[in-house]
Amino acid sequence: MKFIFLFCCVILFSLQGLTQHDATTSQSRLDQQYNKYSDIALKIWEYAEVGYQEYKSSALLQQTLRDAGFKVTTNVAGMQTAFVAEAGNGAPIIGILGEFDALPGLSQTASPERQPREGVEAGHACGHHLFGTASAAAAIAIKEWLAATKINGTIRFYGTPAEEGGGGKVYMVRAGLFDDVDVVIHWHPSNSNGADAASSLANVSAKFRFYGAASHASGAPHFGRSALDGVEAMNYMVNMLREHVPQESRIHYVITHGGEAPNVVPEFAEVYYYSRHPEMVQAKENFDWIARTAEAAAMGTQTRMEYEIINGVFNVLPNEVLSKVMFKNLNTVGGVVYNDEEIAFASKLRETLMNPDANFENARIVAPFKVVEKGTGGSTDVGDISWNVPTVGLRVSTWVPGTSSHSWQAVAAGGTSIGTKGMMVAAKTMTLTIIDLFTDPGIVVKAKEELERRRGKNFIYESLVGDREPPLDYRD
Repeated sequence: MKFIFLFCCVILFSLQGLTQHDATTSQSRLDQQYNKYSDIALKIWEYAEVGYQEYKSSALLQQTLRDAGFKVTTNVAGMQTAFVAEAGNGAPIIGILGEFDALPGLSQTASPERQPREGVEAGHACGHHLFGTASAAAAIAIKEWLAATKINGTIRFYGTPAEEGGGGKVYMVRAGLFDDVDVVIHWHPSNSNGADAASSLANVSAKFRFYGAASHASGAPHFGRSALDGVEAMNYMVNMLREHVPQESRIHYVITHGGEAPNVVPEFAEVYYYSRHPEMVQAKENFDWIARTAEAAAMGTQTRMEYEIINGVFNVLPNEVLSKVMFKNLNTVGGVVYNDEEIAFASKLRETLMNPDANFENARIVAPFKVVEKGTGGSTDVGDISWNVPTVGLRVSTWVPGTSSHSWQAVAAGGTSIGTKGMMVAAKTMTLTIIDLFTDPGIVVKAKEELERRRGKNFIYESLVGDREPPLDYRD
């Protein structure tokens, strides 16, 4: 019996040694392929394709994974730029998310001064060119690790389009593409490093369209009915209701069409609204109130109104079990250390920031771990996945500390080695975390137990977008 016990210990320690060796090898391999993945990310940065129009970006990531031996399924869930790539066999199945859409109106060169790119309208102000590439790099590293260790398991990469308001992941969840997945892992570019168990804001968005009657604005205004009056009346009422919704609510809008000329009563106008809150139920209640103001505005201006739900996403459900594993591995990898050229770039860019005291040395620091039950800041369609599968993410400094996302400064840094070095920190951290999931089944079990506890045993997922098809033209 003692001999058997000692024999089992030797086997266990040997396996742990092999796993650790291959984990180290995986990190070294990623370091060796830095130039390859940097080139891919910067190509996607150059493409700067907006949501549901990321044809070249999606194709490049698909080919990268196909060349590495992945089986790629394209045009999934009714979206031409969405795809799934898979390697390995058996359980567990670990999913890894990759985004690649840019934001409109944020064209910028890789310069520390404001300098839009000629002939380019959009820009990667949220760093999704880095997001998709790092995730692909990690997926490939795991495929190689599975082959080297002969451990059973499946790595599945999800190419997820139109995160910026288009909700691509929502339709992938609705189509059942995550039904058999054990854990989902992701990351996001940022101005700091961290791996918190953090939530986000739920969000419901829609375009409200008002239809009136055109007329000469000076010669015959009484024959006209202004669609723009409908939009403005709606906006006025929404701005009054802000006082009466829970203080964590966030409501914002942009008038996407206001008419053609001052001397023509506008017969068509459109306003695009977001309604956010840490809790999905409250975000929807706020939205319903917003919709009622639109109905009232149409009545008061004698116009006709209709609205189209564009997107609806749940708040992210944190998973502390998984986040602690991710946090450990982020500390192992460490943050981003600038060289002299990057320090010069960061120093110049810092002069343009609203937060000029930001210290770019913070790029190398990993923030202390924390649990954030109530979301703040932004929204993400990762939320819908997190209510269906245990989900974990991290943020990595790919922008100069002090930089806001959705800014030209974020686009600029993302087009330099500041961005691509941070991208590789993310790739290595995700790789180490997935190795932990494959080698310690107890983590997956505990993560699933936490998901069940947080969402409740009687939870039934219902998408906030209902049965509508993906809004493939929402950026047109």
